[in-house]
Amino acid sequence: MKRAVALPEERSVAKFGGTLIPYSIRRSGRRATVSIAVDARAGVVVTAPATAAVTRLDELVRTKALWILERLRRKGELEAQSPLRDVVSGSTFRYLGRQYRLQLERGADSGPLGLHGSRLVLPVPAGLPSESLYVRGVLVDWFRRRADEYLTAKVHKLAPRVGVAASRVVITEPPKRWGSAAKDGTVRLNWRIVQAPIPLVDYVVLHELVHLIHSDHGREFWAKLGRVLPDYEARRERLRVLGPSLAW
Repeated sequence: MKRAVALPEERSVAKFGGTLIPYSIRRSGRRATVSIAVDARAGVVVTAPATAAVTRLDELVRTKALWILERLRRKGELEAQSPLRDVVSGSTFRYLGRQYRLQLERGADSGPLGLHGSRLVLPVPAGLPSESLYVRGVLVDWFRRRADEYLTAKVHKLAPRVGVAASRVVITEPPKRWGSAAKDGTVRLNWRIVQAPIPLVDYVVLHELVHLIHSDHGREFWAKLGRVLPDYEARRERLRVLGPSLAW
């Protein structure tokens, strides 16, 4: 059973004059060039080859600083008009169904997001052009890493129950789907589902594993899912109700 190897996500901060530009680094062993994007949820994201030095990426971010800051400004304006949930101290977030309260430690040196009891504690450096984008980006990175580890293990654990073998597990962020499955055995899962209680995570994983046998939602698909998960209808309804709260 082959597991996809995901390179760890990193974070760095480039300095442009007196302005700090934090960004996340997403590496790919098959990529030869560097790209920079500004995302409404994740902030500044640099996609780079596996061997690219962070010092080089810092310099590239500095050379694009004016463009990045303008995009951050525009994204901030859009964010203010959007229904996205605020990410501020005291906000609550779910992980595997349990709620955790976000605690921002402003003015501290930058550092990783940490899980401490019932709190998600994040040091937030001073001088950020957009604190909300920075916090959202760190949260997304944290959840994506957790999702990659947990969901990959979950897929391989539940696959024998369906009688299939997943060749790869890919963590994605589609706007309106919890997952998908391809004929080559690839299972794609939305990282956001890792916020849901474990029975609902199991429903999504088993749903996609059954799609490795039946590609559509025909009678045979639902019959097979019903055999491996007799209460799938109740779980599907719970997810329908909970789902909107998992988008932020």
